[in-house]
Amino acid sequence: MPEKALAAPRRKPRGTALLGAVPFFGYVAIFLIVPTLVVVIGAFAGTDGAVSSANVEALTNGYLLDAFGRSIVLSAVSALVGAVLGALLAYALVTASGLVRRIATSAAGVLAQFGGVTLAFAFLATIGLSGFVTVWLHDHLSIDLYANGVWLFELPGLILVYTYFQIPLMVIVFLPALDGVRPQWREATESLGGSTWQYWTRVAGPLLAPAFLGSTLLLFANAFSAYATAAALVSQGSPIIPLQIRGALTSEVVLGQQNVGKAMALGMVVVVAVVMGLYSLLERRTAKWLG
Repeated sequence: MPEKALAAPRRKPRGTALLGAVPFFGYVAIFLIVPTLVVVIGAFAGTDGAVSSANVEALTNGYLLDAFGRSIVLSAVSALVGAVLGALLAYALVTASGLVRRIATSAAGVLAQFGGVTLAFAFLATIGLSGFVTVWLHDHLSIDLYANGVWLFELPGLILVYTYFQIPLMVIVFLPALDGVRPQWREATESLGGSTWQYWTRVAGPLLAPAFLGSTLLLFANAFSAYATAAALVSQGSPIIPLQIRGALTSEVVLGQQNVGKAMALGMVVVVAVVMGLYSLLERRTAKWLG
């Protein structure tokens, strides 16, 4: 008597399969979609509650344009410096031993999240006006770090502090791309008579370029949206746009600027959305050859 054919497993209803994603969608809705809607609605709301473009038009004021410009310069310079130094460090880790790589990547993961008040205090205690390095250089080598002004609390100081956490972040995001470069490609280049320069400019360089540019854009977005470190370091003035938003929302001198602050936040959302859109395109191109 022939055996009975095994019954095909029953498929779970499609709705049941999506239940596992409900917490994720709830998280995205609460912490991303709802705040974005609040910013968009507030940016186009007038003082009387009617729809108005006055808040967005206020972004053309000179001091706000300057703040956006300084934020872009801060983000671009710290991202570029962090990308170059981080890429060199990541390449060194690719050729290092397993133990050194594990220790370095673990440290990079910690330092990439080391920001805010803690990072500002660390720089103040190190190279601040009364920092131990500042005092030591002045007493032993007669070097005055602040001979040309208190630069640590201005844009150059912010660039230095931001670069501190940009470098380890670059190591984390760029290391997988370097791992995708196969040693056989270099061996093939050398067997065909190619030099090291030709290998990097014609083989590895073009392959790593999308990953490098994408990582740089990610660093730009990371710096552009950072707030806590600058807020803790810059006690007076609002040189960058996140601090301008803080002033618009909390100022007791100029009242009724909350919706202008939301318009500034909307401008930041637009900039970050464009940058992350470009990053997504470059990531897709990188994933083709990594796969």
